[in-house]
Amino acid sequence: MYESSYHYLLMSSHLGFQKKVMAVLKPLGLSNGQPKVLDHLRYHNGASQKDIAHACHIEPASLTSILNRMEKQHMIERKNLNGNRRSFHIFLTDYGMELSESIEKAFLTLEDEIFSEISDTEKEQFLKTFEKLYKNITKEE
Repeated sequence: MYESSYHYLLMSSHLGFQKKVMAVLKPLGLSNGQPKVLDHLRYHNGASQKDIAHACHIEPASLTSILNRMEKQHMIERKNLNGNRRSFHIFLTDYGMELSESIEKAFLTLEDEIFSEISDTEKEQFLKTFEKLYKNITKEE
């Protein structure tokens, strides 16, 4: 059955989750791409643009556009490290850190909602299996 196939469930779940995330974060004025970059920088502050693009699965050209907007909105700042003028590292501003905290709360709230009728054991098994699927999908990258 099509509606219970892996690709359909994955695509539909992802789109549904994205819709819910953006609805919750709408008052913050964030656009697509910004939440995952802020979330990544929360734990990897000072990452290079290349590392952010890879971790967030964003094409480098698209990331440049996202970062330009984020810099104009005072969420991030770019800095050269060790005198290397060709490579920028991205740091959260205080405002960016506040936004990343709001994003983390939104993600945790939505995850609680999504897993609300699933036992801890089922959740743990699902996440283990999902991680294996992810590793299989990304092992050739």
